[in-house]
Amino acid sequence: METLYEQITDALVNDGYIVIDNALDKKLSQKLLYLAQQEQNYKEAGISSSAALHLDRQRRRDKIVWLDREGDALNEFFSFSDGLREYLNRSLYLGLSYYEAHFAHYEAGDFYEKHLDAFKNSKNRVVTTVYYLNEGWSKEDGGELLIYNEEGNFIQKVLPTQNRLVIFMSELFPHEVAPAKRDRYSIAGWFRIDK
Repeated sequence: METLYEQITDALVNDGYIVIDNALDKKLSQKLLYLAQQEQNYKEAGISSSAALHLDRQRRRDKIVWLDREGDALNEFFSFSDGLREYLNRSLYLGLSYYEAHFAHYEAGDFYEKHLDAFKNSKNRVVTTVYYLNEGWSKEDGGELLIYNEEGNFIQKVLPTQNRLVIFMSELFPHEVAPAKRDRYSIAGWFRIDK
């Protein structure tokens, strides 16, 4: 894992983001996909640009369920995240205090319009992670992550294929999810510095 953590850290310093294929154990991604598909407690995701959280189906249509460390697969995923948090703190002095994550489920037609995960100097979400769980995903299935730079210029389109990990600085990269054409599953997470 140390090599992976170093690769991520170097990319965050040099580019602010990274896309990694075959990031973790393939069996882990398959187990997490199974858990995501079996989950019964998805709720419509809200949006927030202030203290108030509200639903807006014109801007966002995915469903989420917050994760804890129950079960071997989630424990393994959170163990990877814990290690990365410690490495980032040791290498970049970010002062990340914890990691939160949820399963995200996009049904056919669901999308999430362009947004930032953290506003400048808000000091909550510092580093964003997205881990994709979808087997056999193709361009025809849609649901791509579109990443933009600080000026709003498009820089990369990422297919949500299984075991692909995307990590970026939360306040620097506006991004959106294009409409999916079939069920799309991922784990979205954030390293935070608030308590």
